[in-house]
Amino acid sequence: MHDTRHRPPVGVIVDGYSVGKYLPAAFRRLGADVVHLQSTPRFLASVPPPDLGPYLANVVHRADDPEHTAAELAAYDPCCVLPGQETGVPPADRMAERLGLPGNHWATSALRRDKYQMIEALRAAGIRCADQLKSADADETVAWADATGYPVVVKPLSSASTDGVFICRGPAEVRTAVTSVLGSHDIFGRHNTEVLAQSHLDGTEYIVDIIRGPGGGRHVCGVWRYEKTDIGPRRVYDKDILLDPDSPPVAELVDYLDEVLDALGIRFGAAHAEIMMTPGGPALVEVGARLNGLMDPGFHDTCLDGNQADLLALACVRPDEYARRFRGKTMYRKHREGMVVHLQTTRSGVVEAVDQEALARISALATVHLAAPRLAPGDRMRPTTDLLSSPLRVFLSADTPQQLLADHRRIRTLGDDVFRLIPR
Repeated sequence: MHDTRHRPPVGVIVDGYSVGKYLPAAFRRLGADVVHLQSTPRFLASVPPPDLGPYLANVVHRADDPEHTAAELAAYDPCCVLPGQETGVPPADRMAERLGLPGNHWATSALRRDKYQMIEALRAAGIRCADQLKSADADETVAWADATGYPVVVKPLSSASTDGVFICRGPAEVRTAVTSVLGSHDIFGRHNTEVLAQSHLDGTEYIVDIIRGPGGGRHVCGVWRYEKTDIGPRRVYDKDILLDPDSPPVAELVDYLDEVLDALGIRFGAAHAEIMMTPGGPALVEVGARLNGLMDPGFHDTCLDGNQADLLALACVRPDEYARRFRGKTMYRKHREGMVVHLQTTRSGVVEAVDQEALARISALATVHLAAPRLAPGDRMRPTTDLLSSPLRVFLSADTPQQLLADHRRIRTLGDDVFRLIPR
C-alpha cells in the first residue's frame, strides 16, 4: 500500500503516447502527480513510446483481470483516469467506473472507439449522419457503393489521423481501397479485418474541441476550419484555421456536437470532433473521447484563453474551481489569429539529416510559434497522402489572417529544404 495521507492528488493517464504527453505537465502545474497505465503488455511498436519520466509509476493493465489493475491504481487514491490517446479510451472508462471516479460508462466504450457503432448510435438518436456499411468483402462494398452513389469514403474502423482513408469515385477505386485497408494494420498496430464504407459528406469540415467537466459544465476550447488538398483518392490536410467564436458556423456546430456527445455517452472529459457542414446542416465525420491530437499547449494559450490539457486537468484536480469558471455551456475567447500548417511533399527516401539552418529560416518567420519536424535521421519520407505522412507541422499566430497566409506560402516554398535525404 502507498501512504496517501499527505500526498498531492494523483491522476492516472492511460497510454500517454502522442498528445497524452502534455497531461503530466498540466497536472504538475496544479500540484498533482500522475501514474501511467499501460493498456498493453508491451508498448505499441507503431508509435513512439511514452516518456515515463514524469510519472510516479507505470502500471501494466491486465485486461483478463481488471480487478487486479483497479486494486493497483486504487493504492494511489486517484482523482481521475484519463485516456492519453485513442487506445486508452476503453480501459480509462473501465477503470474510472470501477474506482467510482468521474468518467463515461464502460458498457458504451465501443460507441466512442468503433466508427461504425459511433455513427449507428447517432442514427438511432435521430441525429444527422452518413449512410454506411461495415464489411470484410470487396464485392459487398462495391454493391453498396453502387446503390449509394459515388463518391464514397472507405476507411478502417478504429484508426486515426486520416490513416487509410480513401475517397472513391468508382467501383475500381472501392476495390483498391478495400484491399489496401484489409491488407494493413492501423496506426495502433491492430490488423484491419473489416472496412467502413460511408456516403461522402459534401461541404466544409471543422474541428470542435471541448471539455465536459463536473456538474455538466461544457466548455468549447476552440473551433477550427480544415482546408485540404485532393491528391488522387485522398484528401490531405493543408492547414487548420482558428475561427472567431461568433462566426456564423460556430453556434450550429457546437449545438450539433452537444447532441452527439449525449448520444455517444461522452459526459466527462475531453472530446475532439471533426464535423462536416453539409448543405443540410452539420454531420459528424468522427469524434475522439480524448484531446485534440494536434494540440500544442503553448500555441493554444497564445491564440486562445486556455488549452485542453490544462482545462482537463483542472476539471479533475480542482473540480469546484472548474465548475465556478465554466458554469453551464461556455465558449472560448480568441486572443490572436491561429493557423496550423501541415507540409505536403512529393519526395521519398530515407532522411539523412534535418537541416537546422533551413528549419531556422522557417522558425524565424514573424508568425511562427513552433516548427516541428515529424521525421528524424533514419526515418523514411514518403509522398504525403495523409496526416501521418506530413513531414513538418508549423504553428502560426498573428494579428491578421493576411499575415498567416503570407507565411503559409513561404513555408510551402521552404519546407522541403528542411530534410536532406540519403542519395540513392
